Amino acid sequence: MNINGTLVAQAIVFALLVLFTMKFVWPPIATALDERASKIADGLAAADKAKSELSSANKRVEAELAKSRTETTARLADAERRGQAIVEEAKLKATEEGNKIIAAAKVEAEQQTVKAREALREQVAALAVKGAEQILRKEVNAGIHADLLGRLKTEL
Repeated sequence: MNINGTLVAQAIVFALLVLFTMKFVWPPIATALDERASKIADGLAAADKAKSELSSANKRVEAELAKSRTETTARLADAERRGQAIVEEAKLKATEEGNKIIAAAKVEAEQQTVKAREALREQVAALAVKGAEQILRKEVNAGIHADLLGRLKTEL
């Protein structure tokens, strides 16, 4: 065999292999590479979009947390004000109730004092009558001397 013929035959086989590869093998590989490149680009774009969405979501979460903290602080302050108002109101009611009880006790004490004075007057009148009996050594008729006893009660 001749080296020139072999070289030409190999060149022809190589050219046919190149044509076959360019016609049938290269297009599916190029398509697959293009699809993979577009998928990678889409994935990177989605990652960037997700990163920006995560950043905005974190900002919204922080804003909501700050808002809830301020609302909680405001509600606690309001609850404390209400509690103080309730305590003050209870103190006022207790003071009013205490004053009512003291006034009722004073009235009752005054009534008992009047009753005690009346009872004491009765006892003094009875003692005066007994004393007068002792002095006169005779019995004094209370029915006859009721006017005298009434004046004596009022004087005492």
